[in-house]
Amino acid sequence: MRRNGEIVVIEDDEDDRMLLKDIFESLGYANKIVFIEDPSRAVEYLSNPNVNPFIVISDINMPKIDGFTLRSQILADQELSMKCIPYIFLSTSKTPENVFKAYQYNVQGYFKKEYDFNVFKQMIQRIIEYWSTGVTPTNSF
Repeated sequence: MRRNGEIVVIEDDEDDRMLLKDIFESLGYANKIVFIEDPSRAVEYLSNPNVNPFIVISDINMPKIDGFTLRSQILADQELSMKCIPYIFLSTSKTPENVFKAYQYNVQGYFKKEYDFNVFKQMIQRIIEYWSTGVTPTNSF
């Protein structure tokens, strides 16, 4: 994890991407925001040795592959897994089944999408601030 690395958002819904784009712009973080709308391309992107994201924020309900399958693919890739990238699920669902399943995939957080801009913005800000101060094997030395 690199605090100045990219914030990677894996989100297929255009409205949600635009809302998140507005939120990140309003928060003014220096991190580059990268949106990946096709989850089947995420592993390839994240595996690039020149890509060292700060955090990955992923939707769950997506076409082609869902967020759980994507997370499984990331965990199965030893080099990618060793990057120790905080992985957060951001979903419209907060069913106990989805939340429990998410944590079986070793995610570092599960949050419900908010539709009130200010509430959503505050949630995103708290997530980023938390991970900005967190220590992982890749930033503790």
